[in-house]
Amino acid sequence: MKKDDCIFCKLANGDIPTNTVYEDDDFRVFLDAAPATRGHCLIVPKDHFNDLEDLDDTTAAKVLPLARKIMKMLKDKLGWEGFNLVQNNRELAGQSVFHFHMHLIPRYKNDGQKILWEMHEPKEGELEGVLNDILS
Repeated sequence: MKKDDCIFCKLANGDIPTNTVYEDDDFRVFLDAAPATRGHCLIVPKDHFNDLEDLDDTTAAKVLPLARKIMKMLKDKLGWEGFNLVQNNRELAGQSVFHFHMHLIPRYKNDGQKILWEMHEPKEGELEGVLNDILS
């Protein structure tokens, strides 16, 4: 189901032109308009889902195999040396368009991108406490 005021619904369903690299009944994959690297694509479902939490199981089951297929295509055509698959949920995590989508970002030596996070050493007992919170 499309949402009338959603830009990604319009892009995914062809109402607004894109640089499409792949399309099927459920998804459109197109080049990001502001790419991090050469070949940076977005996988966007044609139906509207706000984020991963909202995504239905049927669509979710199709996303990762599609990402793998596009990743292989980009490797064959562009010869990347590494690959980031990024999916942000909600504003605090960097989501700026509230329609589920995945970024496929080919990585090249000296591409200048730093898609990393700062790791921390947990305090003694911290991991066990988190595990207890999750499992209780």
